Amino acid sequence: MSAPPSAGAANNFAEPDAARILALARGVLHTEAEALLELAPKLGDAFVSAVRLMLATPGRVIVSGMGKSGHVARKMAATFASTGTPAYFVHPAEASHGDLGMITGSDVFLALSYSGEAEELLSILPVLRRRGTRVIALTGNLQSTLALEADVALDASVAREACPHNLAPTTSTTAALALGDALAVALLEARGFSPEDFALSHPGGALGRRLLTHVHDVMHAKADLPCVGPDSSLADAVLAISRGSLGMTVVCDPQDQVLGIFTDGDLRRAFAKQLDLQAVKVREVMTPTPKTIRADKLAVEAVALMEKHRINQLIVTNTQGALAGALNMHDLFKAKVV
Repeated sequence: MSAPPSAGAANNFAEPDAARILALARGVLHTEAEALLELAPKLGDAFVSAVRLMLATPGRVIVSGMGKSGHVARKMAATFASTGTPAYFVHPAEASHGDLGMITGSDVFLALSYSGEAEELLSILPVLRRRGTRVIALTGNLQSTLALEADVALDASVAREACPHNLAPTTSTTAALALGDALAVALLEARGFSPEDFALSHPGGALGRRLLTHVHDVMHAKADLPCVGPDSSLADAVLAISRGSLGMTVVCDPQDQVLGIFTDGDLRRAFAKQLDLQAVKVREVMTPTPKTIRADKLAVEAVALMEKHRINQLIVTNTQGALAGALNMHDLFKAKVV
C-alpha cells in the first residue's frame, strides 16, 4: 500500500482552465440564487408563528446547531443580538455537558439541522421540554424528528447543493442564513428598531460613529470662535481669522445673529481687487447668509451639507438661529465621521 503524498509533494491533477473555473463559480451562484427564490414562496403561517414566538419570549433566543449548521447558527445569533433581539449561540454537544444551564424555560430554542436528525440536538430536546422551553426547528425535512418535536418548524429545504457531488453543505447553508436574516428583519421591524438603536449596539465601529456623533460633539464652541461685527474693517477681519485658526471669521450682529462669514477665500478675492484693508468694511466682502446647521443634528448631515455646497466651514446655530459654534471638514475627519 503506497503512502499518501506529503504536504510538499507536487499536485498531480491537471490545472483547470479559466473558462472552467468561471463556469463552476457562476454555476454555484446561480444554484444558490435559484434556491433563495424558491424559498420565498414557502414562507407562511409557520414563519409568522416563529416571529411571534420570538417576540413574545421574556427570555432570549438560543440558537444551536452542529457542524456547518452550527456556524450558521453563530452568525444568526449575532445578527439577532445586533438588531434588537437578545440572543446567543449554544453548542448542542456542550449543552449535554453542562451548558444546558444557560437555557431557561423563558427562552426560545432555535435549532438548525438540515436533516433534522442531528443526535446532539435531539438528545437535549427532552430536557428543554421539561423546562418549558419553546422550540423552533429550521430544517430541510419537515418530517424529521426535530421538526415533529418542535413547536414551529421552518422549511429550509433546497433542491440540491451547489457542490457538484450534491454533498457539501453549500446551498442549504445559504438558505439557512437567508432565513435567519428574514427572521431578524421581521423582528427588527416589529420591535421598531431604529438606526440609532443599531448604532448603540455598534458604538465602536464606523457605523456607530456616523449615527451617534452629533454636531455639538465635534464643533468649536462659540467662545472659541473669531467673530466680528458687520462694520468691522477688513483688517480687523484678517486679524480675527489669524487668531481663530479656522480659516474664517463669523460676522454677527450684537444679538449673535449670524449675518455672514468671511473666509480665506474671501480674503484672497479682496486682495485680488487690491482693496484698502482699513477702509473697506467686512460686510462689503463677506459671504452673506452662509450655510448653517443646528448643533443637535448628526455630524454626517454636516458632511452632506458641506459636500453638497462645496464648502469647508459650517456655522452652527441654536434653535433661535443665534451663533452656537462652527466646524470645518478637518474636524469631521478627525472624528472619523468622514
